[in-house]
Amino acid sequence: MVKVLIKKLNSSVKIPEYKTSGASGMDLIAFIKKPINVKSKTSSLIPTGLAVAFSENYEIQIRPRSGLAAKSQISVLNTPGTIDADYRGELKVILINLSDKVFVVEKGLRIAQMVLCPVVKATLKEVTNLENTERGS
Repeated sequence: MVKVLIKKLNSSVKIPEYKTSGASGMDLIAFIKKPINVKSKTSSLIPTGLAVAFSENYEIQIRPRSGLAAKSQISVLNTPGTIDADYRGELKVILINLSDKVFVVEKGLRIAQMVLCPVVKATLKEVTNLENTERGS
């Protein structure tokens, strides 16, 4: 297990948790004072009231919840959203409404999943030619 430090930005924020032993993601919950109406074909930035810290060889990916996508056509705009290891601000989720109806985000709604993922960094080397393959360009 990798340790992720999590900070509540308000004492009433709920800490995410794995719901089952086989779950890869933890639900993020909307932490808002009043409902947010996400109009059809628009997006909205939804705060979670949480900040995190974790080691450099990881990222947190923010992914859509399949239930919101299937039932209401709500997704995460920049799927997957990336939380870098050096970011210390509030986690916010960009929800997009792909339906023809207004979607109301209420305080406490499970809006996305966060998944901790390893990061492999590359060393780039400029060359003038690339090796041919069967597929080619």
